[in-house]
Amino acid sequence: MGEKNLETHAKLINGARKGDQQSMYRLYKLYVQAMYNTCIRMVSNQYDAEDIIQESFVKAFNNLDSFRGESSFGSWLKRIVINLSITFLRKKKQNFLEIENIQIPSNESEETLPQVDPKLVHESIKSLPEKARVVLNLYLLEGYRHKEIAEILKITESTSKSQYLRAKKLLREKLKKEIRYEY
Repeated sequence: MGEKNLETHAKLINGARKGDQQSMYRLYKLYVQAMYNTCIRMVSNQYDAEDIIQESFVKAFNNLDSFRGESSFGSWLKRIVINLSITFLRKKKQNFLEIENIQIPSNESEETLPQVDPKLVHESIKSLPEKARVVLNLYLLEGYRHKEIAEILKITESTSKSQYLRAKKLLREKLKKEIRYEY
């Protein structure tokens, strides 16, 4: 991010800390789409994602004094969105299963998929079981490590890895099935 953008963000954050509605609105407009994209990948429901995003911004604006600038505002806000998404999923009573010692044949892990329409990939990810989808999104799309995912979701690192492998396997199967129907 350029120096001018950092300055603009700092001014908006300071304005929002003082209760300036215009600053809050501009921050909201800058970040709402990216945060929505993160949230929808987690909860897979437009209405739930919209509610979580609104709650995330309210929480962020109410807690701006705790934003110390050690990371970007976007990273700080994304953490709020992810945490509220996980809390939402927990309220739905989704328990992560321990799947120990899952083995995937080495030839399968080396396999590459042909070019696939991104919309098909997105829809296939949305159709994954919730537990596997959340871990896949956090690991692949949000860049968290399994140790961090385990802490966030309050599961073991081994469960995070196994859910990720499960998600990859299911996603591969769904995409292979869809691709066959296309040809």
